[in-house]
Amino acid sequence: MNPAAVFEERVLFSPNLPDAVNQLLQAAVAASHTDKPLAERLFKQAQQLDSRCLQTHFALYKFYFYQGRLHEAEREVIAGLEEAAQQGNFPGDYRRLARGQWNMYANETSLFYLYTLKALAFIKLRLQQDAEARVILALMQELDPEDRCGGSVIMSLAAALDEEAT
Repeated sequence: MNPAAVFEERVLFSPNLPDAVNQLLQAAVAASHTDKPLAERLFKQAQQLDSRCLQTHFALYKFYFYQGRLHEAEREVIAGLEEAAQQGNFPGDYRRLARGQWNMYANETSLFYLYTLKALAFIKLRLQQDAEARVILALMQELDPEDRCGGSVIMSLAAALDEEAT
């Protein structure tokens, strides 16, 4: 890839992303501002091209989230968590993860898992599933004690919502 092409791209995905997948994701991001059905088709096409590519899950769940399609975003987040768990050789069900047993800072796959778990907590809050969001956030404190993925931001939001409710 030539250096000028990097500056032309709208979104910088993982540097290990296959070129064909990256091109589809870039086209989908560009279309998401003007033609949402086309953008969704392009995101899904990228995912079909490489079903193990975690960045396709990331792009699609963010697309759904920003469209207010929270249940679809949640579905895609869960699919991303399952794929990352399979690739990282740890349990797919986040409730079965325990601090100390898994190094969630070990590689890009485990970090993707943490970021995606944070996204799930945020979606749960938006869906007013506060109890489940808190379970996820408590687990994030254990799995990400250094707060590398910024789970504390969602924890602060949850606390603010608690204060608002009282």
